[in-house]
Amino acid sequence: MEIIDSCADYCVCAKPVGLDAEQGVPSQLTVQLGGEFFPIHRLDVNVGGVMVYARNKSAAAALSRAVQEGTMVKEYVAMVHGTPPETGDWEDLLWKDSRKNKVFVVRRQRAGVKPARLEFRRLSAGAESLVRIRLHTGRSHQIRVQFSSRGYPLVGDHKYGSRSEKTAPMLFSCALTFPWKGQEKHYELLPDWGK
Repeated sequence: MEIIDSCADYCVCAKPVGLDAEQGVPSQLTVQLGGEFFPIHRLDVNVGGVMVYARNKSAAAALSRAVQEGTMVKEYVAMVHGTPPETGDWEDLLWKDSRKNKVFVVRRQRAGVKPARLEFRRLSAGAESLVRIRLHTGRSHQIRVQFSSRGYPLVGDHKYGSRSEKTAPMLFSCALTFPWKGQEKHYELLPDWGK
């Protein structure tokens, strides 16, 4: 696994597709670097990209606080079917059916419904378009369902409408920015298909 940066308090790595973010990645980091690693945020197993893991409990508390306060900024690139608008700021209400592990956009508030917001800009246009996304909320399957609900499913995302031959959603966590000891830390990595 690629280590992007590592210090006594945290490690930033590139999670590969297929590795579980909460158990598999920390185990792999322990093999590579030794010590303990605490998950701060998550990515689906079938999504790869930039992630940060705390190396001690005080760092875990500080990084978790950044997530809760919205000062940890997460950005993604995705390849979607069709041509979405050049830019967008989408807010939806999402409801998760836990039995089916599927998320739906709903029209009104009810038990279990959570607000979701993202902004994006289109980087290329065509039958398949590349978009860069900034998440303001971190809901389960958020990017996948918000794009699919508007007719732009992620390429390879068969759960949410893709008919592509790709076997996993073309979604990648490409940038992470967070405050650390009075500085702003920024890490960025693009997949081959997102350059």
